[in-house]
Amino acid sequence: METENSDVSKAEEFKILANEAFNARKYGQAIDLYTQAVELNSRNAVYWANRAFAHLRLEEYGSAIQDATKAIEVDPKYTKGYYRRGAAHLAMGKFKEALKDFQQVKKMCPNDPDATRKLKECEKAVMKLKFEEAISAPDAERRSVAESIDFRSIGKGHNSLMPTELAIAAVTVAVMAAVVMLFRTSVATMVAAVVVGLLLLLGAYWWSSYDADVEPQYSGARIEGDVVTLDFVKKMMDDFKNQKCIHKRYAYQIVLQTREMLLALPPLVDINVPDGKHFTVCGDVHGQYYDLLNIFELNGLPSEENPYLFNGDFVDRGSFSLEVILTLFAFKCMSPSAIYLARGNHESKSMNKIYGFEGEVRSKLSDTFVELFAEVFCCLPLAHVINDKVFVVHGGLFSVDGVKLSDIRAINRFCEPPEEGLMCELLWSDPQPLPGRGPSKRGVGLSFGPDVTKSFLQENNLELVVRSHEVKDEGYEIEHDGKLITVFSAPNYCDQMGNKGAFIRFEAPDLKPNIVTYSAVPHPDVKPMAYANNFLRMFS
Repeated sequence: METENSDVSKAEEFKILANEAFNARKYGQAIDLYTQAVELNSRNAVYWANRAFAHLRLEEYGSAIQDATKAIEVDPKYTKGYYRRGAAHLAMGKFKEALKDFQQVKKMCPNDPDATRKLKECEKAVMKLKFEEAISAPDAERRSVAESIDFRSIGKGHNSLMPTELAIAAVTVAVMAAVVMLFRTSVATMVAAVVVGLLLLLGAYWWSSYDADVEPQYSGARIEGDVVTLDFVKKMMDDFKNQKCIHKRYAYQIVLQTREMLLALPPLVDINVPDGKHFTVCGDVHGQYYDLLNIFELNGLPSEENPYLFNGDFVDRGSFSLEVILTLFAFKCMSPSAIYLARGNHESKSMNKIYGFEGEVRSKLSDTFVELFAEVFCCLPLAHVINDKVFVVHGGLFSVDGVKLSDIRAINRFCEPPEEGLMCELLWSDPQPLPGRGPSKRGVGLSFGPDVTKSFLQENNLELVVRSHEVKDEGYEIEHDGKLITVFSAPNYCDQMGNKGAFIRFEAPDLKPNIVTYSAVPHPDVKPMAYANNFLRMFS
């Protein structure tokens, strides 16, 4: 009995320390301390629910659901168990499951205004989901949005099908004919008419050479013709920095031209870095545009001599996601070999709907762009191999042994990410310190150990796995006996994690990783998740 009381007392001490770590935003440390409390007293629902909350902060939604469910099992009347589980379900886009949990919270706390408010928002989200499912066309019948857009017609001030110069030439001829008929062809009148006609034709030529598709009052960056130049990209980046918008015509042009390039790429892209040259790999940026500018300030702009790979999760959470993706896409248009882009788990409809990109695009551009980006994200490659040595992927490795690079090359990637299989695991999986495989702490994909990494590298004659997908305090972490590096490039993630950002420079031919870390830079007062799902913002 005395030992039992001692364990309960020690458990409370660990809980107090865990709470302090949580309040200091040291969520990993808080999880470790709550775990020690649970090991001493597993019959306390508070410990389970608090640990679930820490998992939520680290986006480990699968683990949060497990802990919250355990809290409910220990004490079915503990409302925070349902509350935490509902929040985790919501973060995974499982609105119907979240609704059940919040209905239970409301039932147990009928007079709680906060519970009422969250239940109403959840009900609205479920109704919206049902409506979208009802009106959506089957995949086989869905037409390509990209193929229905002619960016050259965007922004015209008239609806005539006749080219401007031809219309002015026609007016010129009409004016000359009218003058001749009116004045009966005196020599002086004929000369004057010819002069006027020539001036009108010269005006028509000048007008046609001007960017007539864009309103004259537009003062932002302009693309001359079909070629995206470095001058344009620099001007656009400067406009974005000053919170100015780009004209829709140019946004369409950038996205559509990027789509054409991505369509031609395989699921697994081979990158060759010549001897004596370097190559930079960046991790998640998550809409933190001003930190992206800082990367370029530290490491130079993308070019053929200074190439980059951005390893997925360009968008969501940060409220400048549109600026990030258009900048990366514009560099791709400018010079395809200057920048490579990989798909992350957030380049998907389900994530964009919840975590802000959809709302941001709808606010800054239009509904059509929401559909267009969803289509283009399905064209992004899933992985890259640098000089037959370094395998770069957003998430991680696989639930089965023996996966070859040829298996990745054979994936049909032109779809929304599935909930299982190789494509899902490439985008979602995480490393674990223990050998073997385990359930995903996220609720999607899996956790894989150092033996899985070693086997994959040996079977494919590779030397290193580089992946992203996880916040790291120092911006990176080296694991699995040095055979796996996580790189994360969004410092002070969501303005609250306090982490550094990092990128990796590889020098050929040895490709030894040189890791550069940096801190967050100031940004305008637009909070992360400003465009996110209303319901999700309640928990942020």
